[in-house]
Amino acid sequence: MTTTNTAKPTLSFWQVWNMCFGFFGIQYGFGLQQANLSPIFTYHGASYDQLPLLWLAGPVTGLLVQPIIGAISDRTWSPRFGRRKPFFMWGALIGSVAVMFMPYVPELWMVVGLFWILDAAMNTAMEPYRAMVGDMVNREQRPFAFGLQTFMISGGQILASLMPVIMIAFGVSAVTDGTQIPDIVKYSFVVGVVVILITAVWSFNNTQEYPPENLEQFQKDNQGKALKSIIPDLWSALKDMPLSLRQLWWVKLATWFGLPMMWQYLSLSIAYHVYNAPTPDSPGFAEGTAQGGTAFAVMHITTIICSLFIAKTINKFTDRIVYCVTLIIGGIGFLAMQLTTDLTLTLACMALVGVGWAGVITVPFIMAANVAPVLRIGVYMGLINAMICIPQILQMTTFKPFFSTYLGGDPRNALAVCGVLFVIGGILALRIRTEKDSAKIIADMNLDTKKEGTKA
Repeated sequence: MTTTNTAKPTLSFWQVWNMCFGFFGIQYGFGLQQANLSPIFTYHGASYDQLPLLWLAGPVTGLLVQPIIGAISDRTWSPRFGRRKPFFMWGALIGSVAVMFMPYVPELWMVVGLFWILDAAMNTAMEPYRAMVGDMVNREQRPFAFGLQTFMISGGQILASLMPVIMIAFGVSAVTDGTQIPDIVKYSFVVGVVVILITAVWSFNNTQEYPPENLEQFQKDNQGKALKSIIPDLWSALKDMPLSLRQLWWVKLATWFGLPMMWQYLSLSIAYHVYNAPTPDSPGFAEGTAQGGTAFAVMHITTIICSLFIAKTINKFTDRIVYCVTLIIGGIGFLAMQLTTDLTLTLACMALVGVGWAGVITVPFIMAANVAPVLRIGVYMGLINAMICIPQILQMTTFKPFFSTYLGGDPRNALAVCGVLFVIGGILALRIRTEKDSAKIIADMNLDTKKEGTKA
């Protein structure tokens, strides 16, 4: 089979499902850290204003790992293992080891070290999943396939987010003296090891990748060049980047400067304002931060619902319109949290955030897959991730003094800043000139020409 857009067959639902299922486990790993890492850091003595720097591992490893893995995998082919599958399998294996030990190590520096290993591994696994959809799915099915990936992202993160609450329901202890990580968190990470490995093995065994078109020439051109060509391939892709992806950068800058604040401060904000437990030794802190997991679960449930409709919506409207509307709705959700200390209303706000998150994790990758050259899909998916990582690095290295002064050290105020940035990102999304927009402009010009000719 060839890998050109015109030759790609329409895949069955289960073929796409099997391809995307490993994403469920990878996102369980990300969900564990998003819901639990800030509380874990605080159990080890970290202060609120230190959290952005401690979270730096995620964007730094993503910035370095994903473009490199994308460039290497673009030039890789194994008759036995394929192009992308070896990378996501090794990433899942290494990541599961880091998940296994993270809640059990006794020192903050050990947690941070495992966090770096975990995120490097998860980014090694995640980029090939994105690129594999571009490799194997034809243009008409891409909104559905990326929508299904959104479903997997949300499903894995829902399970991870709810796991501490599920543990409480089964009678697992949430007791802590403010320095010990409670059992509900420890056992959630043990489940994570199992989920990551099972889903990765499933996708590995049940997905057959297509060989590159003109395989003999591909092997001749790329034999021994995968590592040597990383920098030239990245530089060439940057120079030739389509206009729509350049415009996408400004949306990414706004939204992804804000999003780390959600992971850093949501659980702490709920403990602070809903449970009146501002510090780890406050009564109710463990339960409050566990409800942060519930809030993330509500967000992801909303995202799953959106994933069922997003393909049809994108096909009906332009990508940029869907992107704009979802981001603004998400921004309203963050801003509305300022108005309540009630848990139910806070969860309702997170449902709105879930709409924004659906746009964030779906629309940009559809845009990239539609405009990226077939043989460069991996490197462009990696560069899209770099657009995600750079704003996070900026936030994590600059936010500490801003948080302590202008935001008064209040985690809920950080969420409001995230809301403002989402609204700005939604407005900037209207500037993106997508391929569908261009086609419509040409069609309108042709129609106007015909009308003028008829009048004449």
